[in-house]
Amino acid sequence: MTLDWCPGIREACSHWRDAPMLQHTFVALEASLRDGSDVVIDASKGLVECVCQLIIDELDNPKSPLKPQKSDVPITEWFSVAIRVLRLGDVRHRKFADFIKHHNGLAESLRILRNDAGPASHGKDGFIQALTSHHRRAAVLAADSIVAFLHHAYLDTQLNPTISREPWDRFEKENALIDAQVGLAVETDDEGVPSLRFLLPGGDVLPLTIEVSRLLYQLDREAYVEALNAARSANSDELADASQMSLSSTEALDHQEFP
Repeated sequence: MTLDWCPGIREACSHWRDAPMLQHTFVALEASLRDGSDVVIDASKGLVECVCQLIIDELDNPKSPLKPQKSDVPITEWFSVAIRVLRLGDVRHRKFADFIKHHNGLAESLRILRNDAGPASHGKDGFIQALTSHHRRAAVLAADSIVAFLHHAYLDTQLNPTISREPWDRFEKENALIDAQVGLAVETDDEGVPSLRFLLPGGDVLPLTIEVSRLLYQLDREAYVEALNAARSANSDELADASQMSLSSTEALDHQEFP
C-alpha cells in the first residue's frame, strides 16, 4: 500500500506542513504502508486525533474553550469537539447529521481496532495474530474519510486573523482587499527610526514603528543577510576612511612640529 490510498490525509498534511507531530505521524504512516506493518492502525488513529486538535486549537473560543483538558481523551471526543468548533452541528439536516454520526462511528471503530491490535500503542499478547491487509486498508480508508471531511470543512471556515496560526496566503481574499484599499508611506523620526504608515480609506493612518533589521528579519531572511553584508562592507569602508583621516592628521601634525 502507498499514500495513494489516503489522498485526504496527504492533502491535510501538506496543508499543515509546519505541524511537527502531524508530520511525524504522517511519516510513520507512510513507512508502515510501505512495509505492510500493523503500525498503520496506530498512525491512522493518531492522524485523526492530530487533525482534530489542530482544528480545535485554531477555531476554539479562548473565552469559552471547548478543548478537553483531561490527559486521556478518546478519539470520538476529539472528533465531536472538532465538529462543534466547525459549527457543523448547526446544519439542520437529518441526513447530514446521520453522516456526521457515521463518521463518529468510524472514529470509534478506529479506536477499538487500535486498542485490540495496534502494535505501537501498548503491550499485546506476543502470540496474537498479525492483522491482514484488509484490516490495515480499512483503517487507512476510515482515517482518510474522517480527515478529508474535517479538513475540507475547515477550509470553508472563516478564520479569525488576530489569533490564527495559518500563513498569510490562507487569507487570499482579505489580502487582496487590503492591498487594493490601503496605501503605504514611510517616515523617519528625529532619531532615524523608520515608521511605516498604513493609509486607510477615509484618511485614517495606522502607524507602525519598526527597525529596518527587524522588518527584514521577519519578512525575508535572504534580504536580511544581503543587507547585513552590505552594511558590514559600508562599515568597513567608513572605518578605513576614518583610519586614513586619522593617519593623515597625525602626519600633518608631525610635519608642523618637525618641518
